[in-house]
This record gives sequence, structure tokens and C-alpha cells, in this order.
Amino acid sequence: MKTTSKPMMAMAGSPDSSVHAAMTGPPDASPRFLSIDEGQIAYDDTGGDGPLVLAIPGMGDLRSEYRALRPLLRQAGYRVVTMDIRGHGDTTARWNDYSAHAVGRDALALMDHLNAGPAVILGNSFAAGSALWAAHDAPAQVRAVVLLGPVVRDGRPSWFAKAAVAIGFAGPWRVPFWLAFWNSLFPSRKPADHANAKAALALNLREPGRMEALRTMIGLSKADTTAILARNHVPALVVMGTRDPDFPDPVAEARWLADTLGAESLLVEGAGHYPHLEMPERVAPQLLDFLARVCAP
Repeated sequence: MKTTSKPMMAMAGSPDSSVHAAMTGPPDASPRFLSIDEGQIAYDDTGGDGPLVLAIPGMGDLRSEYRALRPLLRQAGYRVVTMDIRGHGDTTARWNDYSAHAVGRDALALMDHLNAGPAVILGNSFAAGSALWAAHDAPAQVRAVVLLGPVVRDGRPSWFAKAAVAIGFAGPWRVPFWLAFWNSLFPSRKPADHANAKAALALNLREPGRMEALRTMIGLSKADTTAILARNHVPALVVMGTRDPDFPDPVAEARWLADTLGAESLLVEGAGHYPHLEMPERVAPQLLDFLARVCAP
């Protein structure tokens, strides 16, 4: 049920070396697939009988964006499943519906397929809306949501920003255009394997239908997601980098969303749109504490 305590705003402090040392793990194995509707959803599964954590990446990225958190969560006893969203990664490229709500339904279908009990859903950026939609549609199946750099309402882009997107997606330069923007989402530091991740993302986005899916997602309104926020009834944790370039004022955005959801919040000083990947050692302690509380018997 929805937390009744006052929203808590915490500021991540200095890195924990013991946490940082644990952030290694084997490369992704070949994905598994779940067939639904018009295509297949690709996912990885650590297995085990611990509480289920389902992690959903944002638009224009791959399920490997959780590569820093996954070994930590697994070490703490959780079964971790990461999925590629519609149009991305190893999931089918072309769908009739790319909305956050549709991806939320995919998450519920995957949870039903896994038959591992209720899950905590992690959602980054656009997929924060998907986590909230899954909780809205099936609250008994969702223990809690963790919203990382959440984009859950429409912004007001300038005419210049609109023109830049239109031009950026208009020609053969569209993949480099997106990757340049993606690079800017890590303002303080990039992961050690950033170059390899960038190459993998570029290769994927050059597959037929991938950039068309991304362009469609960028153009979708989030008004439907905004409308359900006040009806949230599961515990929530909002994690926001203080230098997230997706927001004019990331701190104010985090406070607004935490207040609206009755959620806890974590501000990660200096991090951008991927606080869990740029500074995982600062995100992990509060994330693990939150999971321990919401998954307690």
C-alpha cells in the first residue's frame, strides 16, 4: 500500500569502496525470449529463489545498463531479471504501440511467465513510467518501484530543441546524433566499459527499425503517465542525479515526484541521467536498504 510517512530526501555521500569492489560480473549470456502479441521480449535472468527484481532500461539503451547493479543485487540474494524494451536490444524492433504503458504490460507478462511472485520494478527514464503503469494495473504483483532519472511528465522543449531532434533524426547521421546525446547523460564520469557499451549500442541502433522505434518513443506524450501518479499505491524510491541534463532543475523534479508519490528520494550529487551506472557505489546502499524493507516477510 502507499507509504504514509513523509517523503524522505537523502543526498548520496562519498563512494563506499567495498560496494565499488563488488561491482563486477560476467558478461551477459544469450538472452531468453518471451513471445507476446506482435513480437518477443528479450531478457536475462540470474535465477535463484530470492525476491524478484525486474529492471527496465530507458529508451535508446539496452538491458545491459544495469550491469553495475545486477551483481550487487544478486550478491544480496535477489533474483535479477533485466529486459529490453520494445524496439531495442534483442527485443523485436517493430510494434504497433511503444508507449510506457505498453512496456509496463510487457513487464507484467514477463513476471507472470517467470511465476516468481511479486517483483520490485526498476525503471530508468521513460521506463520509470512503465514501472508505475505495471504497479497501477497490477498492484498485487508489484512490491515497489524504483524510479531512476524518471521522465514521467511532458517537458516544454524550446523551438531549438525541437528543431535539433527533427534534424538529428532526419538523415544517415541519426545514430551518431543519438550517441552524442547519450554521451552527454554521463556528465561527471563514464563507466570503465563505456566505449564497449557505446559500440554495442551503436551496432544495435543500426539494425532495421530500431531508430524508427526510438523516434516514435521520443514523440509520445507522457500525459497518461502523469495522470496516474497520484493514484500510486506501492512504495517508491526516486533516484535522481543533480546534473541530469534531461531536466531544467533535476532536484526540483525529484522533489515534485517524491511528493506526488509519497516516495523516498535519493539525490546523487554530480550524476546525470544514469546515476545507477555513473555512480553505482552511491546508489547501491540506499537501494539495498529500500529493497530489504519492501521485501521483508
